Amino acid sequence: MKSIRHDLVILGGGPGGYVAAIRAAQLGMNVACIDENSRFGGTCVRVGCIPSKALLESSHLYHEAKYRFADHGLQIGDLQLDLATMMRRKDQIVDTLTGGIDMLFKQRGVTPYCGRGELRDAESVEVTDADGVTTLVEGDKILLCPGSRPASLPMVEEDGDRIGNSTTALSFPEVPERLVVIGGGYIGLELGSVWNRLGSEVIVLEALDRVLAGIDSELAQLAHRTFKKQGIEFRTKTFVESAKRDGDKCVVAIKDGDPITCDRVLLATGRTPATGDIGLSSIGLETDRRGFISVDDDFQTGVKNVYAIGDCIGGMMLAHKAMEEGTVFVERLAGIASHMNYDVIPAIIYTHPEIASVGKTEDELKEAGIEYRKGVCPFGANGRARTLGEPDGRVKILADKKSDRVLGVHIIGARAGDLIAEAAAAIEFGASSEDIARTCHAHPTLSEAVHEAALAVDNRPIHTL
Repeated sequence: MKSIRHDLVILGGGPGGYVAAIRAAQLGMNVACIDENSRFGGTCVRVGCIPSKALLESSHLYHEAKYRFADHGLQIGDLQLDLATMMRRKDQIVDTLTGGIDMLFKQRGVTPYCGRGELRDAESVEVTDADGVTTLVEGDKILLCPGSRPASLPMVEEDGDRIGNSTTALSFPEVPERLVVIGGGYIGLELGSVWNRLGSEVIVLEALDRVLAGIDSELAQLAHRTFKKQGIEFRTKTFVESAKRDGDKCVVAIKDGDPITCDRVLLATGRTPATGDIGLSSIGLETDRRGFISVDDDFQTGVKNVYAIGDCIGGMMLAHKAMEEGTVFVERLAGIASHMNYDVIPAIIYTHPEIASVGKTEDELKEAGIEYRKGVCPFGANGRARTLGEPDGRVKILADKKSDRVLGVHIIGARAGDLIAEAAAAIEFGASSEDIARTCHAHPTLSEAVHEAALAVDNRPIHTL
Protein backbone atom coordinates (compact mmCIF):
# COMPACT_ATOMS: atom_id res chain seq x y z
CA MET A 1 0.00 0.00 0.00
CA LYS A 2 1.36 3.41 -0.98
CA SER A 3 1.70 5.87 1.91
CA ILE A 4 2.06 9.66 1.83
CA ARG A 5 2.62 11.93 4.83
CA HIS A 6 1.31 15.47 5.40
CA ASP A 7 1.33 18.01 8.22
CA LEU A 8 -2.47 17.98 8.34
CA VAL A 9 -4.94 15.42 7.00
CA ILE A 10 -8.54 16.53 6.70
CA LEU A 11 -11.22 13.84 6.46
CA GLY A 12 -14.18 15.46 4.73
CA GLY A 13 -14.27 17.95 1.86
CA GLY A 14 -17.40 19.89 2.72
CA PRO A 15 -17.50 23.58 3.72
CA GLY A 16 -15.57 23.03 6.94
CA GLY A 17 -13.02 20.71 5.36
CA TYR A 18 -12.19 22.53 2.16
CA VAL A 19 -12.04 25.94 3.88
CA ALA A 20 -9.74 24.52 6.57
CA ALA A 21 -7.56 22.99 3.85
CA ILE A 22 -7.21 26.24 1.92
CA ARG A 23 -6.48 28.30 5.03
CA ALA A 24 -3.94 25.75 6.26
CA ALA A 25 -2.18 25.85 2.89
CA GLN A 26 -2.11 29.65 3.05
CA LEU A 27 -0.35 29.33 6.41
CA GLY A 28 2.34 27.10 4.93
CA MET A 29 1.11 23.66 5.96
CA ASN A 30 1.40 20.57 3.81
CA VAL A 31 -2.28 19.61 3.81
CA ALA A 32 -4.38 16.80 2.39
CA CYS A 33 -8.16 16.79 2.01
CA ILE A 34 -10.09 13.52 1.61
CA ASP A 35 -13.65 13.15 0.37
CA GLU A 36 -15.61 10.09 -0.73
CA ASN A 37 -17.20 11.96 -3.65
CA SER A 38 -15.60 12.74 -6.99
CA ARG A 39 -16.15 16.46 -6.40
CA PHE A 40 -15.38 18.46 -3.27
CA GLY A 41 -17.91 20.74 -1.60
CA GLY A 42 -19.84 18.35 0.61
CA THR A 43 -23.59 18.29 1.01
CA CYS A 44 -23.81 22.08 0.92
CA VAL A 45 -22.37 22.63 -2.53
CA ARG A 46 -23.36 19.36 -4.19
CA VAL A 47 -26.80 18.37 -2.85
CA GLY A 48 -27.81 20.97 -0.27
CA CYS A 49 -27.48 24.73 0.09
CA ILE A 50 -26.44 25.62 -3.44
CA PRO A 51 -28.76 23.45 -5.57
CA SER A 52 -31.74 24.16 -3.32
CA LYS A 53 -31.17 27.92 -3.58
CA ALA A 54 -30.87 27.61 -7.35
CA LEU A 55 -34.28 25.94 -7.48
CA LEU A 56 -35.73 28.42 -5.01
CA GLU A 57 -34.65 31.30 -7.26
CA SER A 58 -35.92 29.66 -10.45
CA SER A 59 -39.25 28.68 -8.94
CA HIS A 60 -39.67 32.17 -7.48
CA LEU A 61 -39.11 33.77 -10.87
CA TYR A 62 -41.61 31.37 -12.42
CA HIS A 63 -44.18 32.26 -9.78
CA GLU A 64 -43.51 35.98 -10.18
CA ALA A 65 -43.88 35.75 -13.96
CA LYS A 66 -47.11 33.83 -13.64
CA TYR A 67 -48.83 35.89 -10.96
CA ARG A 68 -47.09 39.26 -10.45
CA PHE A 69 -45.45 40.48 -13.65
CA ALA A 70 -48.77 41.93 -14.75
CA ASP A 71 -48.63 44.32 -11.76
CA HIS A 72 -45.56 45.86 -13.42
CA GLY A 73 -47.28 46.17 -16.78
CA LEU A 74 -45.52 43.10 -18.15
CA GLN A 75 -47.74 40.84 -20.22
CA ILE A 76 -45.99 37.63 -21.25
CA GLY A 77 -48.78 35.49 -22.67
CA ASP A 78 -48.71 31.72 -22.26
CA LEU A 79 -46.02 30.87 -19.71
CA GLN A 80 -44.45 27.42 -20.01
CA LEU A 81 -42.44 25.56 -17.37
CA ASP A 82 -39.37 23.72 -18.67
CA LEU A 83 -38.37 21.70 -15.62
CA ALA A 84 -35.50 19.95 -17.40
CA THR A 85 -33.83 23.28 -18.23
CA MET A 86 -34.36 24.47 -14.65
CA MET A 87 -32.64 21.34 -13.38
CA ARG A 88 -29.76 21.75 -15.84
CA ARG A 89 -29.18 25.30 -14.62
CA LYS A 90 -29.01 24.00 -11.04
CA ASP A 91 -26.53 21.29 -12.03
CA GLN A 92 -24.36 23.75 -13.97
CA ILE A 93 -24.09 26.02 -10.93
CA VAL A 94 -23.03 23.04 -8.80
CA ASP A 95 -20.46 21.96 -11.41
CA THR A 96 -19.01 25.47 -11.56
CA LEU A 97 -18.61 25.77 -7.81
CA THR A 98 -17.19 22.28 -7.25
CA GLY A 99 -14.78 22.90 -10.11
CA GLY A 100 -13.81 26.13 -8.40
CA ILE A 101 -12.77 24.22 -5.29
CA ASP A 102 -10.59 21.93 -7.41
CA MET A 103 -8.92 24.99 -8.91
CA LEU A 104 -8.33 26.58 -5.50
CA PHE A 105 -6.81 23.36 -4.18
CA LYS A 106 -4.44 23.26 -7.14
CA GLN A 107 -3.42 26.90 -6.79
CA ARG A 108 -2.93 26.70 -3.03
CA GLY A 109 -1.12 23.38 -3.05
CA VAL A 110 -3.73 21.28 -1.24
CA THR A 111 -3.42 17.57 -2.06
CA PRO A 112 -6.88 16.12 -2.81
CA TYR A 113 -7.84 12.47 -2.34
CA CYS A 114 -11.13 11.25 -3.78
CA GLY A 115 -12.18 8.04 -2.09
CA ARG A 116 -13.68 6.49 0.99
CA GLY A 117 -11.58 7.53 4.01
CA GLU A 118 -11.42 5.50 7.21
CA LEU A 119 -9.18 6.05 10.22
CA ARG A 120 -6.56 3.34 10.72
CA ASP A 121 -4.96 4.96 13.75
CA ALA A 122 -4.51 8.46 15.23
CA GLU A 123 -2.01 9.41 12.54
CA SER A 124 -3.35 7.80 9.36
CA VAL A 125 -6.40 7.40 7.14
CA GLU A 126 -6.89 4.63 4.59
CA VAL A 127 -8.41 6.01 1.39
CA THR A 128 -10.01 3.62 -1.09
CA ASP A 129 -10.78 5.15 -4.47
CA ALA A 130 -13.46 4.19 -7.01
CA ASP A 131 -11.15 1.58 -8.58
CA GLY A 132 -10.51 -0.10 -5.25
CA VAL A 133 -6.96 1.21 -4.91
CA THR A 134 -6.04 1.99 -1.30
CA THR A 135 -3.64 4.72 -0.20
CA LEU A 136 -2.45 5.31 3.35
CA VAL A 137 -2.57 9.05 4.04
CA GLU A 138 -0.56 9.91 7.15
CA GLY A 139 -0.59 13.17 9.08
CA ASP A 140 0.88 14.80 12.18
CA LYS A 141 -2.63 16.10 12.86
CA ILE A 142 -5.98 14.76 11.67
CA LEU A 143 -9.09 16.91 11.36
CA LEU A 144 -12.45 15.16 11.20
CA CYS A 145 -15.24 16.95 9.36
CA PRO A 146 -17.44 14.23 7.82
CA GLY A 147 -20.55 16.41 7.92
CA SER A 148 -24.05 15.06 8.28
CA ARG A 149 -26.76 13.11 6.47
CA PRO A 150 -30.53 13.52 6.27
CA ALA A 151 -32.16 11.89 9.29
CA SER A 152 -34.37 8.89 8.63
CA LEU A 153 -37.41 7.51 10.43
CA PRO A 154 -38.02 3.76 10.80
CA MET A 155 -41.68 4.03 9.83
CA VAL A 156 -40.93 5.93 6.62
CA GLU A 157 -39.92 3.50 3.87
CA GLU A 158 -37.55 5.57 1.72
CA ASP A 159 -36.90 4.27 -1.78
CA GLY A 160 -34.95 7.25 -3.10
CA ASP A 161 -37.66 7.89 -5.66
CA ARG A 162 -41.26 8.34 -4.56
CA ILE A 163 -40.28 8.56 -0.90
CA GLY A 164 -36.99 10.31 -0.25
CA ASN A 165 -35.05 12.99 1.53
CA SER A 166 -33.86 16.47 0.59
CA THR A 167 -31.42 15.09 -1.99
CA THR A 168 -34.24 13.25 -3.75
CA ALA A 169 -36.44 16.35 -3.75
CA LEU A 170 -33.79 18.33 -5.64
CA SER A 171 -34.22 16.17 -8.73
CA PHE A 172 -37.85 15.21 -9.15
CA PRO A 173 -38.33 14.37 -12.87
CA GLU A 174 -41.73 16.05 -12.92
CA VAL A 175 -43.81 18.33 -10.71
CA PRO A 176 -45.75 16.08 -8.32
CA GLU A 177 -49.46 16.74 -8.22
CA ARG A 178 -49.46 16.26 -4.45
CA LEU A 179 -46.37 16.34 -2.24
CA VAL A 180 -46.37 15.47 1.45
CA VAL A 181 -43.52 16.98 3.48
CA ILE A 182 -42.80 15.30 6.81
CA GLY A 183 -41.20 17.97 8.98
CA GLY A 184 -41.90 21.69 9.32
CA GLY A 185 -38.31 22.91 9.65
CA TYR A 186 -36.32 25.03 7.24
CA ILE A 187 -35.46 22.18 4.84
CA GLY A 188 -39.08 21.10 4.51
CA LEU A 189 -40.34 24.64 4.00
CA GLU A 190 -37.66 25.61 1.49
CA LEU A 191 -38.16 22.56 -0.72
CA GLY A 192 -41.91 22.59 -0.12
CA SER A 193 -41.92 26.18 -1.36
CA VAL A 194 -40.08 25.18 -4.55
CA TRP A 195 -42.63 22.59 -5.57
CA ASN A 196 -45.60 24.63 -4.35
CA ARG A 197 -44.56 27.47 -6.68
CA LEU A 198 -44.18 25.06 -9.57
CA GLY A 199 -47.71 23.75 -9.10
CA SER A 200 -47.72 21.01 -6.46
CA GLU A 201 -50.30 20.74 -3.74
CA VAL A 202 -47.99 20.71 -0.72
CA ILE A 203 -49.02 19.36 2.68
CA VAL A 204 -46.58 19.85 5.58
CA LEU A 205 -46.92 17.50 8.54
CA GLU A 206 -45.30 18.64 11.79
CA ALA A 207 -45.38 16.77 15.12
CA LEU A 208 -44.89 19.94 17.18
CA ASP A 209 -47.53 22.63 17.70
CA ARG A 210 -45.66 25.07 15.44
CA VAL A 211 -43.42 25.14 12.41
CA LEU A 212 -39.83 26.40 12.36
CA ALA A 213 -39.03 25.38 15.91
CA GLY A 214 -35.99 27.21 17.24
CA ILE A 215 -36.50 30.55 15.52
CA ASP A 216 -38.20 33.54 17.13
CA SER A 217 -41.83 32.46 17.71
CA GLU A 218 -43.26 35.76 16.46
CA LEU A 219 -41.46 35.36 13.12
CA ALA A 220 -42.50 31.70 12.95
CA GLN A 221 -46.15 32.70 13.32
CA LEU A 222 -45.82 35.33 10.60
CA ALA A 223 -44.12 32.80 8.35
CA HIS A 224 -46.85 30.23 8.97
CA ARG A 225 -49.57 32.67 7.95
CA THR A 226 -47.62 33.85 4.91
CA PHE A 227 -46.87 30.37 3.56
CA LYS A 228 -50.47 29.33 4.18
CA LYS A 229 -51.60 32.23 1.97
CA GLN A 230 -49.18 30.99 -0.68
CA GLY A 231 -51.06 27.70 -0.77
CA ILE A 232 -49.06 25.41 1.51
CA GLU A 233 -51.24 23.37 3.85
CA PHE A 234 -49.93 22.90 7.40
CA ARG A 235 -50.98 20.20 9.83
CA THR A 236 -49.28 20.68 13.19
CA LYS A 237 -49.46 18.27 16.13
CA THR A 238 -49.65 15.54 13.52
CA PHE A 239 -47.83 12.24 14.02
CA VAL A 240 -46.89 10.06 11.07
CA GLU A 241 -47.34 6.35 11.72
CA SER A 242 -45.99 5.17 8.37
CA ALA A 243 -45.24 6.20 4.80
CA LYS A 244 -45.20 3.54 2.10
CA ARG A 245 -45.10 3.39 -1.67
CA ASP A 246 -48.10 1.89 -3.43
CA GLY A 247 -47.30 1.63 -7.12
CA ASP A 248 -46.85 5.15 -8.47
CA LYS A 249 -48.51 6.63 -5.39
CA CYS A 250 -47.57 6.92 -1.72
CA VAL A 251 -49.73 6.46 1.34
CA VAL A 252 -48.94 8.33 4.56
CA ALA A 253 -50.72 6.99 7.63
CA ILE A 254 -51.55 9.55 10.31
CA LYS A 255 -52.18 8.85 13.99
CA ASP A 256 -55.84 9.57 14.78
CA GLY A 257 -56.44 10.78 11.23
CA ASP A 258 -57.21 9.68 7.71
CA PRO A 259 -54.32 8.48 5.54
CA ILE A 260 -53.02 10.81 2.85
CA THR A 261 -52.46 9.57 -0.68
CA CYS A 262 -49.89 11.54 -2.62
CA ASP A 263 -47.46 11.34 -5.53
CA ARG A 264 -44.28 11.85 -3.54
CA VAL A 265 -43.10 12.15 0.06
CA LEU A 266 -40.25 14.35 1.29
CA LEU A 267 -38.79 13.33 4.63
CA ALA A 268 -37.29 16.47 6.18
CA THR A 269 -36.87 15.77 9.87
CA GLY A 270 -33.38 17.17 10.35
CA ARG A 271 -29.87 15.83 9.91
CA THR A 272 -27.63 13.38 11.75
CA PRO A 273 -23.81 13.37 12.00
CA ALA A 274 -22.04 11.14 9.47
CA THR A 275 -19.68 9.61 12.03
CA GLY A 276 -20.75 5.98 11.92
CA ASP A 277 -18.41 4.71 9.21
CA ILE A 278 -15.16 6.67 9.43
CA GLY A 279 -13.32 4.28 11.75
CA LEU A 280 -13.67 6.05 15.08
CA SER A 281 -13.52 2.75 16.98
CA SER A 282 -10.02 2.09 15.56
CA ILE A 283 -8.68 5.00 17.60
CA GLY A 284 -10.94 4.49 20.62
CA LEU A 285 -13.00 7.61 19.99
CA GLU A 286 -16.61 7.38 21.12
CA THR A 287 -19.60 9.52 20.19
CA ASP A 288 -22.69 10.36 22.18
CA ARG A 289 -25.91 8.43 21.54
CA ARG A 290 -26.78 10.70 18.61
CA GLY A 291 -23.41 10.26 16.94
CA PHE A 292 -21.81 13.60 17.84
CA ILE A 293 -18.13 13.91 18.71
CA SER A 294 -17.16 15.84 21.84
CA VAL A 295 -14.37 18.44 21.52
CA ASP A 296 -12.77 21.12 23.68
CA ASP A 297 -12.42 24.82 22.84
CA ASP A 298 -9.53 24.04 20.47
CA PHE A 299 -11.59 21.34 18.68
CA GLN A 300 -9.40 18.61 20.23
CA THR A 301 -11.22 15.26 20.58
CA GLY A 302 -10.50 12.73 23.30
CA VAL A 303 -7.65 11.34 21.16
CA LYS A 304 -4.37 13.25 20.94
CA ASN A 305 -3.75 15.01 17.62
CA VAL A 306 -7.25 14.19 16.34
CA TYR A 307 -9.62 17.14 16.01
CA ALA A 308 -13.18 17.67 14.76
CA ILE A 309 -15.34 20.52 13.44
CA GLY A 310 -18.65 21.12 11.70
CA ASP A 311 -21.88 19.18 11.87
CA CYS A 312 -20.22 16.20 13.58
CA ILE A 313 -19.62 18.19 16.80
CA GLY A 314 -23.18 19.50 17.07
CA GLY A 315 -24.48 23.01 17.61
CA MET A 316 -25.95 24.85 14.66
CA MET A 317 -25.54 22.50 11.69
CA LEU A 318 -24.81 25.24 9.18
CA ALA A 319 -22.17 25.50 6.47
CA HIS A 320 -20.87 28.90 7.56
CA LYS A 321 -20.48 27.71 11.15
CA ALA A 322 -18.30 24.85 9.88
CA MET A 323 -16.32 27.24 7.65
CA GLU A 324 -15.62 29.52 10.59
CA GLU A 325 -14.60 26.59 12.78
CA GLY A 326 -12.23 25.33 10.06
CA THR A 327 -10.55 28.72 9.83
CA VAL A 328 -10.27 29.15 13.59
CA PHE A 329 -8.87 25.63 14.03
CA VAL A 330 -6.00 25.95 11.55
CA GLU A 331 -5.16 29.48 12.67
CA ARG A 332 -4.86 28.32 16.28
CA LEU A 333 -2.78 25.38 15.03
CA ALA A 334 -0.46 27.96 13.43
CA GLY A 335 -0.22 29.97 16.65
CA ILE A 336 -2.71 32.68 15.72
CA ALA A 337 -5.10 33.75 18.50
CA SER A 338 -8.23 33.18 16.43
CA HIS A 339 -11.71 33.55 17.86
CA MET A 340 -15.00 31.60 17.49
CA ASN A 341 -18.15 33.31 18.77
CA TYR A 342 -21.05 30.87 18.85
CA ASP A 343 -23.41 33.61 20.00
CA VAL A 344 -23.15 35.35 16.63
CA ILE A 345 -23.97 32.79 13.96
CA PRO A 346 -26.69 34.05 11.60
CA ALA A 347 -29.33 31.61 10.41
CA ILE A 348 -31.31 32.10 7.20
CA ILE A 349 -34.34 30.37 5.70
CA TYR A 350 -34.51 30.98 1.95
CA THR A 351 -38.26 30.89 1.53
CA HIS A 352 -40.13 33.86 0.15
CA PRO A 353 -40.12 36.01 2.13
CA GLU A 354 -36.73 35.13 3.56
CA ILE A 355 -36.29 34.71 7.30
CA ALA A 356 -33.03 35.61 9.04
CA SER A 357 -31.95 35.69 12.67
CA VAL A 358 -28.85 36.32 14.74
CA GLY A 359 -28.38 36.43 18.48
CA LYS A 360 -31.03 35.78 21.10
CA THR A 361 -34.71 35.32 20.33
CA GLU A 362 -37.38 37.10 22.30
CA ASP A 363 -38.42 33.72 23.73
CA GLU A 364 -34.90 33.06 25.00
CA LEU A 365 -34.63 36.47 26.65
CA LYS A 366 -37.95 35.98 28.44
CA GLU A 367 -36.96 32.51 29.61
CA ALA A 368 -33.63 33.82 30.93
CA GLY A 369 -35.32 36.74 32.69
CA ILE A 370 -33.27 39.32 30.78
CA GLU A 371 -34.91 42.72 30.56
CA TYR A 372 -34.91 44.12 27.05
CA ARG A 373 -36.39 46.75 24.78
CA LYS A 374 -37.78 45.99 21.35
CA GLY A 375 -37.87 48.02 18.17
CA VAL A 376 -39.87 46.96 15.11
CA CYS A 377 -40.09 48.32 11.59
CA PRO A 378 -42.62 46.84 9.14
CA PHE A 379 -41.40 46.48 5.55
CA GLY A 380 -44.52 48.30 4.45
CA ALA A 381 -43.03 51.54 5.79
CA ASN A 382 -39.90 51.12 3.67
CA GLY A 383 -39.84 52.85 0.29
CA ARG A 384 -37.50 50.33 -1.33
CA ALA A 385 -39.69 47.42 -0.21
CA ARG A 386 -42.67 49.14 -1.80
CA THR A 387 -40.89 49.66 -5.10
CA LEU A 388 -39.86 46.00 -5.11
CA GLY A 389 -43.46 45.00 -4.49
CA GLU A 390 -42.36 43.39 -1.21
CA PRO A 391 -44.22 45.24 1.57
CA ASP A 392 -44.72 42.16 3.75
CA GLY A 393 -42.33 41.53 6.61
CA ARG A 394 -40.61 43.26 9.50
CA VAL A 395 -37.33 43.87 11.27
CA LYS A 396 -37.17 43.31 15.01
CA ILE A 397 -34.25 44.46 17.15
CA LEU A 398 -33.88 43.35 20.78
CA ALA A 399 -31.57 45.40 23.00
CA ASP A 400 -30.59 45.12 26.65
CA LYS A 401 -32.80 47.44 28.71
CA LYS A 402 -29.92 48.91 30.71
CA SER A 403 -26.90 48.89 28.40
CA ASP A 404 -28.78 49.14 25.06
CA ARG A 405 -26.41 46.50 23.68
CA VAL A 406 -28.01 44.61 20.78
CA LEU A 407 -28.90 41.08 21.87
CA GLY A 408 -30.77 39.77 18.85
CA VAL A 409 -32.10 40.78 15.45
CA HIS A 410 -34.83 38.92 13.58
CA ILE A 411 -36.05 39.69 10.08
CA ILE A 412 -38.76 38.32 7.84
CA GLY A 413 -38.98 39.94 4.44
CA ALA A 414 -37.29 40.44 1.10
CA ARG A 415 -33.52 39.83 1.15
CA ALA A 416 -33.49 39.25 4.90
CA GLY A 417 -30.47 37.01 4.43
CA ASP A 418 -28.42 39.95 3.18
CA LEU A 419 -29.74 42.39 5.76
CA ILE A 420 -28.77 40.16 8.68
CA ALA A 421 -25.05 40.73 8.00
CA GLU A 422 -25.19 44.25 9.46
CA ALA A 423 -26.88 42.89 12.56
CA ALA A 424 -24.27 40.14 12.96
CA ALA A 425 -21.46 42.68 12.74
CA ALA A 426 -23.22 44.92 15.26
CA ILE A 427 -23.58 42.11 17.81
CA GLU A 428 -20.03 40.84 17.22
CA PHE A 429 -18.59 44.25 18.04
CA GLY A 430 -20.91 44.92 20.98
CA ALA A 431 -22.88 47.69 19.30
CA SER A 432 -25.90 49.33 20.86
CA SER A 433 -29.17 50.04 19.11
CA GLU A 434 -28.12 53.68 19.32
CA ASP A 435 -24.99 52.85 17.29
CA ILE A 436 -27.16 51.48 14.49
CA ALA A 437 -29.56 54.39 14.79
CA ARG A 438 -26.69 56.90 14.51
CA THR A 439 -25.27 55.21 11.41
CA CYS A 440 -26.39 56.81 8.15
CA HIS A 441 -28.16 54.27 5.93
CA ALA A 442 -28.53 54.88 2.18
CA HIS A 443 -31.93 55.82 0.81
CA PRO A 444 -33.88 54.13 -0.64
CA THR A 445 -32.68 50.74 0.57
CA LEU A 446 -34.09 47.84 2.53
CA SER A 447 -31.37 48.45 5.12
CA GLU A 448 -33.31 51.51 6.24
CA ALA A 449 -35.77 49.09 7.86
CA VAL A 450 -32.94 48.01 10.18
CA HIS A 451 -32.17 51.66 10.90
CA GLU A 452 -35.83 52.40 11.62
CA ALA A 453 -36.13 49.40 13.95
CA ALA A 454 -33.10 50.66 15.86
CA LEU A 455 -34.76 54.06 16.25
CA ALA A 456 -37.92 52.31 17.44
CA VAL A 457 -36.00 50.67 20.30
CA ASP A 458 -35.79 54.15 21.82
CA ASN A 459 -39.38 54.93 20.79
CA ARG A 460 -38.34 57.52 18.22
CA PRO A 461 -39.06 56.01 14.81
CA ILE A 462 -39.44 58.48 11.94
CA HIS A 463 -41.43 56.59 9.32
CA THR A 464 -43.61 54.40 11.57
CA LEU A 465 -45.94 55.08 14.45
